[in-house]
Amino acid sequence: MRNIVSRKLEVNEVYDPTISLIDAWVRIRESTIAPILKIAIYICIGMSIMLFLERVYMAIVIVCVKCLGKKRYTKYQLDAIKEELEKKRNYPKVLVQIPMFNEKEVYKLSIGAVSGMSWPSDCLVVQVLDDSTNEVLREMVELECRKWMEKGVNIKYETRNNRNGYKAGALREGLKKEYAEDCEFVIIFDADFQPEEDFLWRTIPYLLENPELGLVQARWKFVNADECLMTRLQEMSLDYHFSVEQEVGSSTCSFFGFNGTAGVWRMSALNDAGGWKDRTTVEDMDLAVRASLKGWKFLFVGDLSVKNELPSTFKAYRYQQHRWSCGPANLFRKMFKEIVTCERVSIWKKWHVIYAFFFVRKIIAHWVTFFFYCIVIPATILVPEVHLPKLLAIYLPAAITLLNAASTLRSIHLLVFWILFENVMSLHRSKATIIGLFEANRVNEWVVTEKLGNTMKQKYNTRAPKRPRSRIRERVQVLELIVGVYLLQCAIYNIIFGNNHFFIYLLLQAGAFFIVGIGYVGTFVAN
Repeated sequence: MRNIVSRKLEVNEVYDPTISLIDAWVRIRESTIAPILKIAIYICIGMSIMLFLERVYMAIVIVCVKCLGKKRYTKYQLDAIKEELEKKRNYPKVLVQIPMFNEKEVYKLSIGAVSGMSWPSDCLVVQVLDDSTNEVLREMVELECRKWMEKGVNIKYETRNNRNGYKAGALREGLKKEYAEDCEFVIIFDADFQPEEDFLWRTIPYLLENPELGLVQARWKFVNADECLMTRLQEMSLDYHFSVEQEVGSSTCSFFGFNGTAGVWRMSALNDAGGWKDRTTVEDMDLAVRASLKGWKFLFVGDLSVKNELPSTFKAYRYQQHRWSCGPANLFRKMFKEIVTCERVSIWKKWHVIYAFFFVRKIIAHWVTFFFYCIVIPATILVPEVHLPKLLAIYLPAAITLLNAASTLRSIHLLVFWILFENVMSLHRSKATIIGLFEANRVNEWVVTEKLGNTMKQKYNTRAPKRPRSRIRERVQVLELIVGVYLLQCAIYNIIFGNNHFFIYLLLQAGAFFIVGIGYVGTFVAN
């Protein structure tokens, strides 16, 4: 009788559906998932090493530049050039373009700051390019222009009946005006930028001294960096871009990406490059690459800052990052052959533009952050057959992170928040990069970054209306929630079956994805 019972138990154990599912999962994991995951790890490790070497190279260059005092703009005798210019009184004619689209909150700031710049009035033309669709707002902008016109400023108010080409189209149409034809230099300021009074005196002399210079770029200074945690984290990323990437490009190859604003172009360089094109959403970078291939040199002036505003709502920031990530990838696809076959620049400069500027910084950097740190490494928790060394899982990403964050020491205490937030944003950036490379849907999507201007200063003086319940649906980001669930599952699995503390990172990162996924990040502004 005992033998019969034991045989029945054995039969039940053999055909237990739970055990069968576990065995099936183990077989699939060992035969299919583990080999695929190993290949993904090798690819991600290769990309991580590329990114790490690029960061180390830029760190070495920037240390040499700062320690040896070899910043290119310091080689110019700016005061002597200014004195000679004032002595001869042969001032070049300058055109300042301010493109805007429904910029209700900030249009007065930019028009007022530009109109107050110091330069002979007969040699300065301010051009406001208003593509606004709000007729009342158009009248307000035109009225502001008339106010400065009465004060003696040579300001022109220009509108269009369409938005063809978006910003690039507006700038292109502005240069066709008769009064712009005899201008030697053109400056672009976005609607939220507020240049200092001496901006022209600190940029134009460089172009007068060196006829090979096609562009002089100033850096950005953020007036609302302390508005919320999201703006502080943006400041950390952009400070690295200006303090390191732009400075290294200017010091080594005389090339960097034009930031689309706060820059002075030599008109002949702009025309030689083919003018403004609207084939991508990064018309500024497109122009810079084409001008560089024509042999023009660029200069970054790191000690000249122009005040501007960071997007403080997550919706505005997300749209901005989509454009900034999708556009460069799409431009890389369109210009790769043109860069390779160009005969006017050196092989070193071609390598710098293709490999460092485009491939590593605009594509690899996003893919490594998302696919390696948020997908592949957590997947190794669920697949114990794959071993990931600590050197690659912890130390290499930590080194890259410290090199990035070193540019904003005042926010170093926010380093953990910055890492988590950048990992979340890498989801959007990676998706946008893929869209740009394959020219998929939304490749040419252009959404103007919302500026709040004085809105946030006024919100403390007035009681904001209660937000409608329907807005919660607008804030929810489904992709972030899906990734958050995946990371949470990996964390729970690591807590139960793991023998390390990797679940701490997974829980923090899952929390970051959930917070962003339900829209509780950035500033909330009532309609």
